[in-house]
Amino acid sequence: MASSGNFTTINPLQKISTGTFSNGNLTYALSGTDGFIVTQPMTTKTYCEVRIDAQSNYGGSVGLRSGDGQGAFSDSVTFQTNYSSGAMYYLKGTSEQTSPGNIGGVVATGAVVMMAYDPATFKWWVGVNGTWRNSGDPANGTGFIYQGSATQFDVGTDVFWGGGKGSANGMTVTWNFGQDDTFGGQETAAGNADGNGFGVFKYSPPTGFFANTTANIVISDDIDPAQTDDDIPTKQFGVVTYTGNGGASLSVTGLGFKPDLCWLKQSSTGEAYSNNLIDSTRGRSKTLYSSRADAEATSASDKDFGTFDSDGFTVLDDYNTNMNQSSITNVAWCWRANGGVTSSNSDGDITSTVQANTKAGFSIVTYTGNGSVAQSIGHGLSSGAPELIFVKNRDAGDDWAVYHHSLGNSGHLLLNSTAPATTGSAYWGSFTPTTSLFKVGSDHKLNANSEKYVAYLWHGVEGYSKFGKYFANSSTTSPSAGYSGPTIYTGFRPRLIFIKMGAVESDSWYVWDSSRNTYNVMTDALRWDKANTTITGSAYHIDFLSNGFKIRTSEASINSTVYDPYYWGAWGDVPFKYNNTF
Repeated sequence: MASSGNFTTINPLQKISTGTFSNGNLTYALSGTDGFIVTQPMTTKTYCEVRIDAQSNYGGSVGLRSGDGQGAFSDSVTFQTNYSSGAMYYLKGTSEQTSPGNIGGVVATGAVVMMAYDPATFKWWVGVNGTWRNSGDPANGTGFIYQGSATQFDVGTDVFWGGGKGSANGMTVTWNFGQDDTFGGQETAAGNADGNGFGVFKYSPPTGFFANTTANIVISDDIDPAQTDDDIPTKQFGVVTYTGNGGASLSVTGLGFKPDLCWLKQSSTGEAYSNNLIDSTRGRSKTLYSSRADAEATSASDKDFGTFDSDGFTVLDDYNTNMNQSSITNVAWCWRANGGVTSSNSDGDITSTVQANTKAGFSIVTYTGNGSVAQSIGHGLSSGAPELIFVKNRDAGDDWAVYHHSLGNSGHLLLNSTAPATTGSAYWGSFTPTTSLFKVGSDHKLNANSEKYVAYLWHGVEGYSKFGKYFANSSTTSPSAGYSGPTIYTGFRPRLIFIKMGAVESDSWYVWDSSRNTYNVMTDALRWDKANTTITGSAYHIDFLSNGFKIRTSEASINSTVYDPYYWGAWGDVPFKYNNTF
């Protein structure tokens, strides 16, 4: 039988209060106004068991929780144990629900609760001691306790097993996600595996429901290291650092593939030059600057950027003193599209030129605006709908327009600005991108008549890239206590992360990567909207994890409840399925 991988446990990095862990992070004694989630979300039909070891007063609750970094009960659906009425109720947030209301009697101390969840239909089942409540039949999809919706836990977030309690109550629980059907020696082993042969459970998992283990994580076949050598994450995106030589040419190698978008930034302390974006569709002599509204710049034939190479790229004479300045360190974030090969796309109102990499969910699109309202444009990403879009007017000094799916089609951000998210239909025409089209409104930044534009578009690919939002907790607790700052799941080991404050206040686009920061805590950040070089210090500390990242500061830039939500994106190198730590 294949390896069962790593089973999920309660996550010590994502608890809210001072509850106590034991039994390999499977047993948790809730303390104070508490809440917790586990280490892996549910990406397929999932089954688990939890034993109620002890409870007092109103006990506590267990069930489903959002992974967006919120507090103990926000965005949760759980059931309350040992409620004063003697009944078992389910809760949305902290509110007791009247339908179905009583879902079948008291949950006594010593009971083993079964739970099943289907992320495709948002259905949740609960059972006790071998019997599903509400006449539930997960295998047939009937008798569920609760059915959510695509917006229940917010777009761009994940759903985890979890729980919580109020300050006057208490509960100790031991979970079994497939690794211990004795619950730490408290029950007799039964040995019931899931349909893939993984795990041991006290009761048989419903047909079609599986253990919460990395072995059951479904990642894209296109980038799965077990299925491809040429298209794995490290062949789709990479980060290299280099030191300029100030000469006529410098070959930068070690990327592992031929890039089509190179985003270069000086990182040496005291040097302040713009972020430079060069792509193989517009050509090596055309540069845009994410930190400026400037129109596209054209360099002389022997200046600035040279070639896109098989293992990296070449920079030339330092014409603008920002790509190859002597003794100055630089970082390059690089994406692969289609080797510079483009095609005409007439799917939308405006004909576009497209260079798409459907396996990695990345596309470079150029088009000429027509000045009309809500014009559709083909993007070539048949593999998924774009979740992150950067658009720049190449002919004018316009701001960069940004679409982020967690913000939605009525809002936008500006890449070269610290401005918070704002709303308006003039940007995206109140249209959510599809697998063939995105729309631009009549705003000059996106669609002025006869002016040229470029758009960079990405969608998430399971095991490689992800885009979402999180909510802060403003924690000032020492990181050594284990629960300062939100912990965000990506499903892979990150290579690059960006974070942008979403609301109310103005702040930068902060960027971390594992080439400049080679161990935790990550101390050095750059900014996409600023010419400034590396900023360092405890205010910008985060950790890269094997399956995501953790905020290690209460700094308002990335962790203040006043400025929620925070929008983020990440690209990785190793899927979590393969158990690689940072």
